[in-house]
Amino acid sequence: MKTIGLIGGTTDVSTAEYYRLINTGLNKKRGGYNTGEIIIYSIDLGQSARFAKGGLWEEAAKYLNEKALSLERAGADFILCCSNTWHGVADEFMKGVKIPLLHIMDATGEAVRAAKLTKVALVGTKLTMSSKATVDEARERYGTEIIVPTEEEQDILDDIIFAELSKAIFTEKSKAAYLEVFETLRSRGAEGVVLGCTEIPLLVKQTDLPDFPMFDTLTLHAEAAVSEALAD
Repeated sequence: MKTIGLIGGTTDVSTAEYYRLINTGLNKKRGGYNTGEIIIYSIDLGQSARFAKGGLWEEAAKYLNEKALSLERAGADFILCCSNTWHGVADEFMKGVKIPLLHIMDATGEAVRAAKLTKVALVGTKLTMSSKATVDEARERYGTEIIVPTEEEQDILDDIIFAELSKAIFTEKSKAAYLEVFETLRSRGAEGVVLGCTEIPLLVKQTDLPDFPMFDTLTLHAEAAVSEALAD
């Protein structure tokens, strides 16, 4: 079994869910008391928030590169970054790292392609939604047209992520705000939505809007980690 390296802390809330899902998934596959061998480098959320709010892609890449190299030295066989946003600099933060990155868009892309949708919405941090490069990459990896919320809606969703979800605060008011944006996106032609921030699936569930497919990037990524850990 391969050793999994997680770049976590973005946030600790979602990182804990990654840890739970990966170990639960591996136990189901391996049986008994068996779980995973996992190394976590939990970064300072304050640094991540500063990079995100300031659009400091280069600083983020340099910071995360140090963490990826540390995981490699510690014995990880592959790496997951527990954040959609920072996959925007995945190539940069993996420079000089010899072990592979299990990219969150690959795991999500398989599910989106399998659903055969022609247009999906992408929601996440404002840095994710407003980045043309990220949206273009999603379009290519998902094989579908991508739309994002309006700038005003992006501000609402982003504020909830940082002020509430990052601190494990989940309210019905915030859930309603997200679902309202989803309905607006559906009215614009979206046939589903990619929950492109690993905190969002902790607030909004498929059962909240059963007829509008939601692609839970956290769960899809964790499931891919289980498969990779057990692969020859």
